[in-house]
Amino acid sequence: MGGRGVLLTSNLPQLQNLIKRDPVSYKEEFLQQWNHYDSIRQIFQINPDEQAQHFRELVSFISQVAQCYPKETKDFPSHLSTLLLENYGTITPDTRKTLVQNLVMLRNKDVITSIELLKSLFPLLPRTTSSTLRAFIRKTILSDIRTANLRTKNHKLNRAVQAMLFTMVERGMDAEVVGDKGKLRSAGPTSDTTANNGEDAMWAVILTKELWRKGIWTDAKPVSIVALGCFHPVMKVQSASIHFFLGSDDEKEDSDDEDDEGPDVRALHHRREVNKKRRGDDKKLQKQLNAAKKKKYNKNAPTTPNFPALQLLNDPQTFAEKLYDNLSRYDKRFSLEHKILIMQLLSRVMGAHKLCVLSFYTYIVKYLTYHQLRVPSILVALAQSVHDLTPPDALTPVVQKLAAEFVHPGVGSEVIAAGINSIREVCRRQPWAMEEDLLGDLIEYRRSRDQAVTAAARGLLQLYREVNPGMLKRRERGKDASIGMNKGGQPLPFGHSADAAVDIEGLMKLREEEMGSSNNDGEDDEAAAWEGWDVETDSDSESESEGWIDVDSEGDDVEVSDSEDERESAPKPPGEADAGIDPNPNRISTLATTKILTPADFALLNDLRIQAATKAIESGGGSKAKRKLEALEANKRAMQTGPSDGTFISENDILGPRKKAKADYAERIASIEKGREGREKYGSLKGKKNKESPSSSTNREKARNKPIMMILSSGAVRGKKKASLREKQQKLRAHIERAKKSYH
Repeated sequence: MGGRGVLLTSNLPQLQNLIKRDPVSYKEEFLQQWNHYDSIRQIFQINPDEQAQHFRELVSFISQVAQCYPKETKDFPSHLSTLLLENYGTITPDTRKTLVQNLVMLRNKDVITSIELLKSLFPLLPRTTSSTLRAFIRKTILSDIRTANLRTKNHKLNRAVQAMLFTMVERGMDAEVVGDKGKLRSAGPTSDTTANNGEDAMWAVILTKELWRKGIWTDAKPVSIVALGCFHPVMKVQSASIHFFLGSDDEKEDSDDEDDEGPDVRALHHRREVNKKRRGDDKKLQKQLNAAKKKKYNKNAPTTPNFPALQLLNDPQTFAEKLYDNLSRYDKRFSLEHKILIMQLLSRVMGAHKLCVLSFYTYIVKYLTYHQLRVPSILVALAQSVHDLTPPDALTPVVQKLAAEFVHPGVGSEVIAAGINSIREVCRRQPWAMEEDLLGDLIEYRRSRDQAVTAAARGLLQLYREVNPGMLKRRERGKDASIGMNKGGQPLPFGHSADAAVDIEGLMKLREEEMGSSNNDGEDDEAAAWEGWDVETDSDSESESEGWIDVDSEGDDVEVSDSEDERESAPKPPGEADAGIDPNPNRISTLATTKILTPADFALLNDLRIQAATKAIESGGGSKAKRKLEALEANKRAMQTGPSDGTFISENDILGPRKKAKADYAERIASIEKGREGREKYGSLKGKKNKESPSSSTNREKARNKPIMMILSSGAVRGKKKASLREKQQKLRAHIERAKKSYH
């Protein structure tokens, strides 16, 4: 027995295997190792360098068999957590990695809960300097939360984790704001260095954004965490939080993944040529190339704003006011790039929730100059902040400033086009911000020679023909607007809303289409129409069992219906049937009140509207019918690609069509690479193509191909012209002597 104890003491893997097979028989050996671990742990806390290797082996051994002796090892996870959190700076990197891995192993064996593991791992993220350990901790946190919410939402774990993330963000909120322009070099000293430089808050924002992006958290709690980060004193935390709402996250800043850039295509091809040829290597290479191409396409794809997160903001009015207060108070400390980020977020919140932060328009006026850096982004932020509830009195000075700075003969055509487009986007959302005299002056630019300026002025003219033709001169209103004004149509004043909708355009045509295809199986069509959509179960099956009895009608001529559509579509006697003429073309359909329209019904409704608009154009409907058809086709394309919102615009909407935009560095490099395709080698191949031994051409060969004007102005020719008679005689005698010598 003593020999067995000595053998097992020196061979921990063998003892671990035996304990897993029979825990009861080997309990004494385990207790012996446990006491040994306890004594070494106390020594290790005093001197971490002493017996570190043996301590790591004991920790790994106890972690493997802890589930066999839960009563004896109940304090073991707290030992590891205390060592990591209290002695993190003194223990070696190998010991840190071992302790973290064993904590994760205890969680996988259900020895500890997810909350206990995450309480130990969250404080380690901002403190660790090892990229591999940091990536392992981050991956463990994300995978553990994702696994817990895989089947159903684990609300208890989510609330605990979100509370920890809130605490991490709030820890440094009371510090002084550190700008990124060097105005405030250092903040006041705090007790926690990681809280001072914002590492805790940064990791809280990164993890929240990752969990939102993976679809694990989709409620308002993570949005509140990131919204709190928008007011953090540290700039990188603010920037990361704002990028979350703008939908333009830079993954290189947030993640520690090494494969962000994707595989090197040239290295893959080279490896395929050099390595041994195998059967499946071509498929693997093609798969890697497709992945690299997809990653490059996704990287260059335009970003879209995070609209669901903007809608889930708690108290958006207070959020917008705090954003503006942050922007105006620290205007001297923030760089222009950071101020534009805040402007974009503020404008999108104002546009999405129809908020009024009137001081924002006073603040942005000073940036509305054509020589301002990044002025297209500022103009986009201005236009996005306007909506139909914005007071026109606050916007009129802004429109006047835009016209005075951007639209005058002293600037280029691109500047004029950008100014008119900006005014158009502002007035599209609030038409009453324009003055009648200024509108007449801006519309005169439609006679410009520049295409972009002409398109911008025509767009502004067309806008006011639709929304308020009374501000235009009589000859500029157009046919349709003049007819509408003669009929008494007037634009809605500011603060008034349109009447409630009583009908959906084209609904009668949809009813007729359904009646035409009523011979098909209705239940199958209904199921196919809702395919791909989450729909709650209908209550028809319940109503059948509620005591209703089907009674056959004795009189065949009796028809009971509360729908006007059914009465209208009922078969008529031959004498009453008319030849396809609708006696009441303005009748209102009640189909929307008697049936739930499916997505397939809306798609069919849009197609029927397109057909009606096409027929109107063929019968001479004019430009209004053409514009309606274009809008319907654009709506159809939007329904096919996915839901979109017209609240947000891009810089291209402000700049307008340009002849040829200036290529940036990436486009120039791509053009150079494309020009090099198919070339054998860089450099000239002149004189080397059709020779046995490659060599360059001689000076005599080069002289034959020189231009005649170049030869006439050379020194040799001019010297011959200026030569005296004596010099010509000497050259002739020398030539004769050379000829005689060569002849003999």
